[in-house]
Amino acid sequence: MKQTTIKFVNKNEEEHQFAIVLRKNVSEYFKVNNLSTKGNLTLAMQTIVMISLYLAPFILILTIPMNGAMAILMTVLMGIGVAGVGMCVMHDAIHGSFSHKVWLNKLFGGTMYLLGSNVFNWKMQHNIFHHAYTNIEGIDEDIASRGPIRLCENAPLKKIHRYQYIHAFFFYSLLTLSKMVRDFTQLAAYNRTGVTRQHKVDPAREYTKMVIVKVVYLALIIGLPLVFTSFVWWQVLLGFLTMHLVAGGILSTIFQMAHVVEGTEQPMPDEKGIIHHNWAVHELRTTSDFARDNRLLNWYVGGLNFQIEHHLFPNISHVHYRNISRIVERTAIEYGLEYNLKPSFINALGSHVRRLKELGKE
Repeated sequence: MKQTTIKFVNKNEEEHQFAIVLRKNVSEYFKVNNLSTKGNLTLAMQTIVMISLYLAPFILILTIPMNGAMAILMTVLMGIGVAGVGMCVMHDAIHGSFSHKVWLNKLFGGTMYLLGSNVFNWKMQHNIFHHAYTNIEGIDEDIASRGPIRLCENAPLKKIHRYQYIHAFFFYSLLTLSKMVRDFTQLAAYNRTGVTRQHKVDPAREYTKMVIVKVVYLALIIGLPLVFTSFVWWQVLLGFLTMHLVAGGILSTIFQMAHVVEGTEQPMPDEKGIIHHNWAVHELRTTSDFARDNRLLNWYVGGLNFQIEHHLFPNISHVHYRNISRIVERTAIEYGLEYNLKPSFINALGSHVRRLKELGKE
């Protein structure tokens, strides 16, 4: 992550007007319909279901004798639940869009610890660097190219990237596992560059808290099955890995289908650190929606298939994205701007694969 200053400068007055009119149109929607911009009963039900989908199979493993195949099935369900908690609960809460009550956002933002990760790191990586500087190489860590995966056209190209459209999905599944480990170096980098203190967080205290939380997480998720079940260590470890591979695969794929697809741009600032677009227009050009009318998918992925709306209005809960997406699309078209919408999950997945293939070549 480069420490630099990026400025977004209006290319023309039309872009400035687009941002103003869009905010007005969306605000009017909530006012006319007398709606809160935060979560509602739908989000409450999602929270119950996703946390239960994660914890209920784990409790069953600990309390009911079962064979290895059944236990693996339980860990697959846990992985689906882990991803659901991340997308539907934690994501909204850490953005402050779960509730108007700060303590509720903080409480459910803490579900990040159920993924074995760190809240502060997520706030910095996602809320700050990804949302403010979407798809900008060297700043947006969410498209950082590592090892066998190249997610940005401005990153160095290696021979191994040629076939990344084939092997990428295996490495996607390692997301939550690698995040557990990478949290240490990531927080160390934030401490070293002054990011931690800049956000009024004590570096030593945050690092200590992170270590303690991870130890407790591993003691519970691995230690309890070793103590209360008949499974041996390698079986418990296999279940742990299965859960994380399922969760990582889902989370990575859903995210990349909104940012690394055909039609999304990866602009770089000029020598003065300027992006020659209004920030709202930049977000519109670097994100994509998909499967807008697939209600089941929208429910499970916590509105992450509406990344355009999420990036433009991160403080609005995802339960409203489907309705305001048509307002955003209509306003964008009115100002001659492209609204990148993939009609289905399969269409978006195919677009992502094709984009991976493009990024694997000169």
